[in-house]
Amino acid sequence: MSDLAVELVCMCLEREGRGDRRWEVSVLFTSDAFIAELNREYRGIDGPTDVLSFALSEGEDSGFNEIEGMPDVLGDIVISLDTARAQARSAGKTLEEEIGLLLTHGTLHLLGYDHDTPPKEAAMWGRQDEILSAHFSGKRT
Repeated sequence: MSDLAVELVCMCLEREGRGDRRWEVSVLFTSDAFIAELNREYRGIDGPTDVLSFALSEGEDSGFNEIEGMPDVLGDIVISLDTARAQARSAGKTLEEEIGLLLTHGTLHLLGYDHDTPPKEAAMWGRQDEILSAHFSGKRT
């Protein structure tokens, strides 16, 4: 999973013109029970979700670094493996494909994308599909 996470996060950063800097992104794979706690605490929604993103800062120059030479901290991505497995089965995808989708989705949120309006959703889904197609093309047998 770590190679997949690094590849997709880097691809998102590069395609958003942020590949020229060093970034730190934490990825936590967890259970439905734990992500449900986070979902309730930070979004006021009861129950699990597939992915949550916690950006350290918002805006074009998001990223935080007070120590010269250290990577800028973009934020955290939390993925429920329980929900990812269920969604993969339901969609007829591999777990790797579903995790790839959730990593890409979470990273795009860290980079400022949202899907709270139809135009924003179209932009985010379009970028997500583009990144996933580029990553997974040639990996299928």
